[in-house]
Amino acid sequence: MAVKMRLTRMGDKKSPFYRIVVVDSHKARSGEYLDKIGSYDPLTEPATIVLDVEKAKKWLAVGVQPTETVRNILVKQGAMAPSDKPSVPKTNNKKKKN
Repeated sequence: MAVKMRLTRMGDKKSPFYRIVVVDSHKARSGEYLDKIGSYDPLTEPATIVLDVEKAKKWLAVGVQPTETVRNILVKQGAMAPSDKPSVPKTNNKKKKN
């Protein structure tokens, strides 16, 4: 089972609020999750981040892979060390048909 740490969207239309959750990567974005480790509100200035650092470190030690956004949040909160190498951006390398 591939497990990821990612955001799940909550809130009303045009006012998003996110939970930081640990979930099976094959589940839907807002589907069932294994554990909730925090929340993220991008609409406040500065963005409000509530994170259970101990839970996050426990899941990272087990081998859970965070998404890029969650990785940035974990680094800001001190739950994860910043990586030395830059991440590879997601791109679609599909060849155009002529």
